[in-house]
Amino acid sequence: MIKFYLRIKAFLKRQFDKIHNEGFKINLLQAIPFWFASLITGLVAVFYAQCFAKAESISRTIFQYEPLLIFVVTPVCFIVSWWIVNQFAPYSKGSGIPQVMAAVELATPKTKDKIKKLLSLRIIAVKIISSIVMVIGGGAVGREGPTIQIAGSIFRKTNELLPAWYPRISKKNMIMTGAAAGLAAAFNTPLGGIVFAVEELTKMHISYFKSAIFTAVIIAGLTAQAFLGSYLYLGYPIVNNVPYTLLFVVVLVAVIAGILGSSMSKIMWIIIKWKRNFNNDYQHIIYLLVCSLTIASLAYFINESVLGSGKAILNTTLFTPDKYTHWYMPLLRIIGPVLSFTTGASGGIFAPGLSAGGCIGSVFSGWFQLSPSDTNILILAGMTAFLTGITRAPFTSAILVLEMTERNNLILHLMLAGMVAGFVSKFVDKHSIYDYIKHQYIEELKIEDNVVRPI
Repeated sequence: MIKFYLRIKAFLKRQFDKIHNEGFKINLLQAIPFWFASLITGLVAVFYAQCFAKAESISRTIFQYEPLLIFVVTPVCFIVSWWIVNQFAPYSKGSGIPQVMAAVELATPKTKDKIKKLLSLRIIAVKIISSIVMVIGGGAVGREGPTIQIAGSIFRKTNELLPAWYPRISKKNMIMTGAAAGLAAAFNTPLGGIVFAVEELTKMHISYFKSAIFTAVIIAGLTAQAFLGSYLYLGYPIVNNVPYTLLFVVVLVAVIAGILGSSMSKIMWIIIKWKRNFNNDYQHIIYLLVCSLTIASLAYFINESVLGSGKAILNTTLFTPDKYTHWYMPLLRIIGPVLSFTTGASGGIFAPGLSAGGCIGSVFSGWFQLSPSDTNILILAGMTAFLTGITRAPFTSAILVLEMTERNNLILHLMLAGMVAGFVSKFVDKHSIYDYIKHQYIEELKIEDNVVRPI
C-alpha cells in the first residue's frame, strides 16, 4: 500500500512538472486537496447520517418493545458513550463546533501543533461511535455539529499528508473550508455552510478563500446527494398566502425562543464549569446516572419525545394534521439536550435546538388557533430563533432553515426571527456557549506548555 502511494505521488509530481504555466500549476495543486477532502467528507457524512438514523430507530424499537428497558439501556449507553470519549479522545466530546473554532484560532506558527488534539482521525472514530451509542440510549443530541468536527479533521489530515514539495496551503483556510463542507453535507444546505463559515468561524472577508469554500461545499454536497438523493432535511411544508400581519406573532415567538435558546446555552455552560470541579471518575458516573435516569423517567412517565434529536417532532408538526404540541414539549426538548450535552459524551445541539424552537412555534400556534399554513410559518420561525439563541448566528440560522425547507417566500419572516432572537439573546448572555467552550479548550491547550513534564 505504501509503495503504491509513493508511485502515485511520484507520477503526479512528474506530470505537474511538465506544466510550464506556474500560476496555473500552483492554483491547480492547491485546489486538489480541497476537492479530495470534500469528496471524503461527503462520503463520511453519508455513512454517519445512515448510522445515526439507524441508532434512533433502534432506540425507538427498544422503547416500543418494552418501555421499562429504558431505565437500563439509557444509563448504560450514557456511561459507555462518556467512557469512550474520556478514554480515547477527550476533545471529541460535545458538539464539535467549539473545537473547530479553537483550531481556527490556534492555526498559527506558534500553536499549530496543538490542532491535532482537536482535529484528527481518532477524533472522527470516537465522535461517530460515542454519539451513536448516546443516541441508542435516547440521548437528545444531533449529528450536525459532530459532522463539522469530522470534516475539519478530514481537511486537516489531508493538509498534513501533502508532500514537502507541494505549494503551501493555509491551515486556517483548510479547517474553515472543512467546517463549511461538513455543515453543507450534514444538512444538504450549501449556502448555509458558506454563511456558517463566514459568520461563525471567522471575521475574515470571504474573498480570501471563496474559491476553496465554494468548491468544497459543492463537492461535499453533491457527494451526499449522490448517495442520499436530492433530499431536503425537512421536506416541503405547506405555506400559502403568507400574511404580513403574522409578523407580530413571529416577533413574539422569536423573543421567547431566543431567550430560551440562550438560556439553555447558559445553563449548559454553568453545568460544564461546575463539572470541572469533579476530582474523579466516580463523580462523573454519578452525574451520568442522574442525567440518564432523569431522561428515562421523563420518557416513561410524560412523553417519549424527549428522546433523540427531535427531528421526528418536526416532521409530525410540519407534515401531519397534528400541528399543536403540548405546552410542556418545549421544556422537554430543552431539558433533554441540557442533560445529554453536559455528560461529556459526543453529540451536537443543532438538531435538538431546531426541535425545541419548532415546539415553541407549535405551542403558540395552538394558543392562537392558527391555520396549518400559518402554524408552519411559526414553527420555522421558532426553529430559526432558538438556533440563533444558541449560536448567536442569525443569518446562518435563517439560511439553514430556509434551505432545508425551500420556503423562499418566508425569507423576510425567518430573517426577522433571527435578528430579533439575536438581539434579545444578548440580554441573557453576550456570548454563545460555543465561544465559552472554545476559550476553555484554548486555555487548556496553552496551559500544557507551562506544565513541567517528568523526564
